[in-house]
Amino acid sequence: MAEQTEKQKKLTPVYAAPSPTARPARWTRALSLALALAVAGPGLAWSKGEAIHEAQAAFKARDTKRLAALASAAIDTQDPLAPWIHYWALNSRLGQAQQSELDAFYARWRGSYVEDRLRNDWLLELGHRRDWGNFARDYKQFRMRDDRDVTCYALLTEALDGQDVRSAARAAWLGQREADTGCNLLAEHQHKAGRLSDADVWLKIRFAVENGRLRTARQAVMLLSREAERGLGEVLDKPDRFLKAKTRKASNRTQAELIGVALLRVAAGDHDSAASQLRARWQSELPPDLAAWVWAQLGRQAAMRLHPEASELYDKALILQGRAAPEWSDDTLAWAARAALRANAGGGHWPLVLRAIELMSDSARQDATWQYWRARALMATSAQRHGAEAQRILQGIASPLSFYGKLAADDLGQTPALPPMPAPLSSAERAAASANPGLQRGLMMIDKGMRSEGVREWNFSLRGMSDRELLAAAQLACDREVWDRCISASERTRQEIDLTQRFPTPHREAVLAQAREYGLDAAYVYGLIRQESRFVSDARSSVGASGLMQVMPATAKWTAKKAGITDFQTSQLHDRDVNLRIGTRYLKLVLDDFEGSMAMAAAAYNAGPGRPRRWRDGPALDAAVWAENIPFSETRDYVKRVLSNTTIYAQLLGGAAQQPGLRQRLGARIGPRAASGAPAINTELP
Repeated sequence: MAEQTEKQKKLTPVYAAPSPTARPARWTRALSLALALAVAGPGLAWSKGEAIHEAQAAFKARDTKRLAALASAAIDTQDPLAPWIHYWALNSRLGQAQQSELDAFYARWRGSYVEDRLRNDWLLELGHRRDWGNFARDYKQFRMRDDRDVTCYALLTEALDGQDVRSAARAAWLGQREADTGCNLLAEHQHKAGRLSDADVWLKIRFAVENGRLRTARQAVMLLSREAERGLGEVLDKPDRFLKAKTRKASNRTQAELIGVALLRVAAGDHDSAASQLRARWQSELPPDLAAWVWAQLGRQAAMRLHPEASELYDKALILQGRAAPEWSDDTLAWAARAALRANAGGGHWPLVLRAIELMSDSARQDATWQYWRARALMATSAQRHGAEAQRILQGIASPLSFYGKLAADDLGQTPALPPMPAPLSSAERAAASANPGLQRGLMMIDKGMRSEGVREWNFSLRGMSDRELLAAAQLACDREVWDRCISASERTRQEIDLTQRFPTPHREAVLAQAREYGLDAAYVYGLIRQESRFVSDARSSVGASGLMQVMPATAKWTAKKAGITDFQTSQLHDRDVNLRIGTRYLKLVLDDFEGSMAMAAAAYNAGPGRPRRWRDGPALDAAVWAENIPFSETRDYVKRVLSNTTIYAQLLGGAAQQPGLRQRLGARIGPRAASGAPAINTELP
């Protein structure tokens, strides 16, 4: 989305009536789905929709009596969306429910998403009630197991049963992002039993504070002494005053930990002050591991500001740490690697790249991002000595389907072919997908404007499917023009890959026409739309960005004026053709502003032009290094995906005999505009 951050990018349906250009397609989808449901089996007729919308409103109002009546009627009339209405009815009074009521619900809707969703809710309620017997019984039937609070409750039941869960409990608790009841209760039990140490608690506090999760830190410190609890309260509220106290000394581990956290809190507002205090006094007083952690956090902050001293700060931290492997977060280590890539005026500090990757967790280290940069670092440090290993790593990740897979293939001098099309789906495979109740309900909920619920039901229904079943489910969504579900289902296949499902080209004539009008690469436009909205025409973000190209109202007004559209109203962004016209025009403006750099233009479209203008300052960098150092995680991922999407769409759309690869689209290097002597074209870009 143009100028949108990660937390803002949750798509919700637009409930206004569709535009005249969109209505025929919507009614066609509704009719097609109705016919599919009608032939799927008895009782699965098309629902008029009044009941589900009334039930949702009653659920939001916590009108338990109305919900109970609606659920009873929906079950009696065999409404295909009765499971959701019944779920809301029971969930609204879960605090007063009995196990027998839950068992009856499970039996009625066995195998459905709402069965497992309500089981998740009930497990949390049982944990709150400390009803460990029913919890242990219900947990055995729980399938999603994606709620960390429930996981912590489950580990606690095992611990109470006498099992040693210290390793799993520690990992679950350290991985807890927000303060909750289950993980805190587990931590209390393990700490009292001596299976969770004070050092573990301080590690948790450090992780929480470095990520700004202060409520989680306050909850964790309650496991420790009153001295620690009072001290952390002061540190989080007034770190400067804490450090300036005349009697302040790192006299014990508690005081040392508090001083370390205080320095980090000071650094959040004044990086130089924290560095000065650490250098002048606290480095010599703090234990080496704590001083090292503070220097690493200063390095992380500097790296996220793209400051050239970042790698030096990380070096200082590792020297203080010595040979012992530090327990630093993967994010801290990732920024160490990024800072090292930018170091030495863009020439790279390759030993630090290798060290940072070596210290990451197994899962982070195996990510294609760090596999690729490890291979590059090995070649840079000693091509003759490490060349074979680097080649092996690159061969292992080379792929035509991902950003770093493409870069690895380019480095190997390969042009991997796109996967061949799978065999056509049989009528039996298509029929099985059409008859799947969970897929049906998911599409119905989406069609009725309840995208969040529909997406969750759809995704749950894909669990355990074979490649052929996933392809059939994807095709069901494609045929209904529910493109985001088409893509998501197809992306789950492992061996059989249908790129026409993963990279569909809806609205083809309109997209190609707009690309031609503004001189844009149609593959680039498609690559961006796929990342912005996944072709959900009525998508709208929480901050108001709308339509296929997720254009913000203010940006749309500015662009319409530049395009000479005198009668533009922001309500028109819901119209497909207007949205495409405004979005492509804006994309062309930012592309020109960044001298044709697809990477910087994509960053500008997502985060606003002002930020990538600042991000290009400093030494001229390898374009892949520049992309990996984008400070916003959402924008960094966005740029890589848009460029990767573009290369695939270019091959699917065809045209030129030889399509440029990812490296060519990235460009060789990215640096200050002055390096090319080109002036800014659109300095007034919003």
